[in-house]
Amino acid sequence: MPPTDTTERGLESLIMIAMTGDDGLGNVTRAAEAPRNAGGIGWIAGSNRDYDRDHALDVPQLLAFLQETQPETLAALQITSEYPVNRRNFLHRLNSEIANRGVIDVLRKGITHGPHSITLFMAPATEGNHRAAELHAKNRFVMTRQVQYSNVESRRALDLVAFINGLPVATFELKNSLTKQTVEDAVEQYRGDRDPAEKLFSFARCMVHFALDESEVRMCTELKGKASWFLPFNKGHNDGAGNPPNPEGLKTDYLWKEVLAPASLTNIIWNFAQVVKESNPNGRSTKKQIFPRYHQLSVVKKALNHVGENGCGHRYLIQHSAGSGKSNSIAWLAHQLVGLQREGRPVFDSVVVVTDRKVLDNQIQNTVKQFMQVRQTVGHADTSAQLRQFIEEGRRIIISTVQKFPHIVGELDREEGKTFAVIIDEAHSSQGGRVAAAMNEALAEPAPDGEEPDPEDTVNAVLEQRMRSRRLLPNASYFAFTATPKNKTLEMFGAPEPPDAEGKVRHRPFHVYTMKQAIEEGFILDVLRNYTPVKSFYKLVKATEADPEFDTQRAQAKLRRFVESNDHAIRMKAEIMVDHFLDHVVAPGKIRSKARAMVVCNGIERAVQYYTQFRSYLEEIGSPWKALVAFSGEHDFGSGPVTESSLNGIPSSEIADTFREDPYRFLICADKFQTGYDEPLLHTMYVDKHLSGIKAVQTLSRLNRAHPAKYDVFVLDFINDTDGIVESFSDYYRTTILSEETDPNRLNDLKTGLDAFQVYSEEEIRELVRVFLTGGQRDRLDPILDVCVQAYRDTLNEDDQVKFKGDAKAFVRTYGFMSSILPYCVRGWEELSIFLNLLIPKLPAPAGPEPIYGLIESIDMDSYRVEKKETMRLLPTDEDAEVDPVPLEGGGGVRTPEYDRLSNILNQFNDLFGTQFQDGDRVVRRIRDEIAPRVAQDRTYMNARRNTPQNAHHALDMALNRAMQGLMTEDSQVYNQFVSNERFKRFVAEMVRDITDNEQRQAG
Repeated sequence: MPPTDTTERGLESLIMIAMTGDDGLGNVTRAAEAPRNAGGIGWIAGSNRDYDRDHALDVPQLLAFLQETQPETLAALQITSEYPVNRRNFLHRLNSEIANRGVIDVLRKGITHGPHSITLFMAPATEGNHRAAELHAKNRFVMTRQVQYSNVESRRALDLVAFINGLPVATFELKNSLTKQTVEDAVEQYRGDRDPAEKLFSFARCMVHFALDESEVRMCTELKGKASWFLPFNKGHNDGAGNPPNPEGLKTDYLWKEVLAPASLTNIIWNFAQVVKESNPNGRSTKKQIFPRYHQLSVVKKALNHVGENGCGHRYLIQHSAGSGKSNSIAWLAHQLVGLQREGRPVFDSVVVVTDRKVLDNQIQNTVKQFMQVRQTVGHADTSAQLRQFIEEGRRIIISTVQKFPHIVGELDREEGKTFAVIIDEAHSSQGGRVAAAMNEALAEPAPDGEEPDPEDTVNAVLEQRMRSRRLLPNASYFAFTATPKNKTLEMFGAPEPPDAEGKVRHRPFHVYTMKQAIEEGFILDVLRNYTPVKSFYKLVKATEADPEFDTQRAQAKLRRFVESNDHAIRMKAEIMVDHFLDHVVAPGKIRSKARAMVVCNGIERAVQYYTQFRSYLEEIGSPWKALVAFSGEHDFGSGPVTESSLNGIPSSEIADTFREDPYRFLICADKFQTGYDEPLLHTMYVDKHLSGIKAVQTLSRLNRAHPAKYDVFVLDFINDTDGIVESFSDYYRTTILSEETDPNRLNDLKTGLDAFQVYSEEEIRELVRVFLTGGQRDRLDPILDVCVQAYRDTLNEDDQVKFKGDAKAFVRTYGFMSSILPYCVRGWEELSIFLNLLIPKLPAPAGPEPIYGLIESIDMDSYRVEKKETMRLLPTDEDAEVDPVPLEGGGGVRTPEYDRLSNILNQFNDLFGTQFQDGDRVVRRIRDEIAPRVAQDRTYMNARRNTPQNAHHALDMALNRAMQGLMTEDSQVYNQFVSNERFKRFVAEMVRDITDNEQRQAG
């Protein structure tokens, strides 16, 4: 017996035998009956001699399919070998339709030829349709090896080609690490040897091209030579890339045993694969072919199976990383939930998608458009009337935004006997308690018989309805997608595990595609790989003879804000950002010279400062690039009101599209474009804002979107501690798990504590709730609240006021969350929640003098510089993260200010954050006391300032160069820095200019 064939040829034979029971070369007798799916459908081995290179078809298999399924049409077409002209015309027509529409659409919809309609793929049958099932079983799934595809280079052959009814749907290049070739070599073979001009490799002729070895699979939907973009098609292993060991065979055999099984491939063709049009900002559209990634197939299949087995009324948390293709996953899930049946009837009457992303809205409509009539199926509800109309019309998919949904559902009548699937995009941000309550109120079924309260008891009826509507309902299933699940999200939607030895119940996601796996597979880039912190150094001095006292802790924070927002500091940081971008992003031609940068600012005023300095510096150095600024609203910073539109010169709605076009390369943001913004051209981020937790992950993840020419990203961070960034990412790098459920008895503890302060009485709560729920006017509510506010002022000391107000907020916040998941209602909690929601806004903050009044007027900045530290790769914790449940503690007492002299505060501040210039102060004094006076007395400079101000800038440079000449021998260190360090030279020039300008103003 010959030894095992460990070559590429052996892998071909293994796959062919596993799929068809035949090695496909005629050298091996059928070793086993070909594997068959339900209905008797299986793969058969094809012959490479049957491949028609001119039309990229297996014509004998095509004719055999037509003969079995449409014999009358075949006879009428007269396209057998006896009719060569008819045959050629038909094949030309079919070839043309595939070229124009793509093989996916042709398989789904067939073609017309003259008066004849030809079906090219028999659709999967619905339950009970025996005739359709018989026809579907006649589809011919053919796998052919060593297909010689080219008329130009006739000996070139593909390892495997998959055909359905004679039409090619997938190609395969195989490699084997035992012969020292891997999947990477298969990818390079596609890129280097498979000419996209060949008919078989033209756009949409096949659905997908697979490169694989025994360990990994990669896929590409459009071959473009060297630019072909192959992405992993792996299961993942240990929350990362690759595939797990397979005790039953090869690691990659899921491809041919699972994904390419006839039923699975049919499902992909019918419900996943598609060609979509994408519009460019310039108005031109391009076509893009989409084939589902493994985790997308997995999550949709797993969810559908669970719903099919268990019906409506369950919750599913889907933790999929940014860059995982959530938009497509949601669209595919929505479409297939619509058609899901159980026991002969639809599981859901309607699917409601809640999102705040317009791109997802468009994606869902474009996706569903591939499979059904969108106008009759999809509706976007912007008003309650539209939502009511869509449900009454039986619209199967209803899309609404997070912002609109609560307002829409307020007037909606409940739908008796209907069931809903609710898909929530980015659940952590969209699923607050009040949104959940409004959503559930719209979709709720009436209370069962015996649970309706007395109709005459209005207050009880409204209370019961409020409590019932806030709960997650049995007539709705919830599918919550997020990359960063918070503790509330995990407890609300996560799957509970059996209690552990301590009785704790942990919650975990239903399906996971981790950030770690997405990074390792190249679907997103690692934003922490090239992370560079920038250390700021400053020295502050007193600007007053007095030495007043301030609250040390608050003074330190205010001093830090003062320094970082100082115009000189902003200018210096802006120059660093621009210089870095030009030298390290533009010059190397990142992303084929299309790279963009984002500046993340701490507030709108800071963003406007940066925008002004960017514009000034870019003009000063003659750069062709420009910046855009993004913030909300209209603001006045002393020189008149400004908006982002007035500064940019374009409408706000056009910022994202304009940013993709030259000359715009910088986007300066204040709390905009930091979540949900997908721009693959974004390469570099400059951070001047404190970031932590989910906010850090969301903001930095704007960089991670993949692009075929994007190989790295870069972060320059002026503010944050690297340990804090690592900690933030570690919670979401792998699977996120809730450590234990929230104990609802802690709500009882909070209520008991609040009651003990005696700010209110039970009678006051009941009376206020009665007035509020029956529509009473403000003049009946406020007297009750004002009595409680007075008790809060008169009977509680400052610490107790803070404690009461903090615990009240904690109760309202936590009850809003807990009420949606508890299986029971507590009237006392509901009443207290209503009462506190009205009382809290009227509670005054603890009184006290401003402890740092006059601080900024008492100081001045003597020196400032920044130092870029070493670029490093930050590594999140490589293990599942456990997050704690929702905290119920409300807060502590008032912090007692600790006062100290201003001089001591400045010394402490400079020690912590200040300058480490060595002899930097000497350098500053020399420039101020020697160089600036020399420049101010320079005749050429003085004449230019008086007579030709437009030439003063050039004259200053010349005067400064002359003044610095004197330091060649007096202070060579400073002189050498001046002539060799452009940034130091600009610093000196700016300092001298400020000094001379100030002297002139004082003299004038």
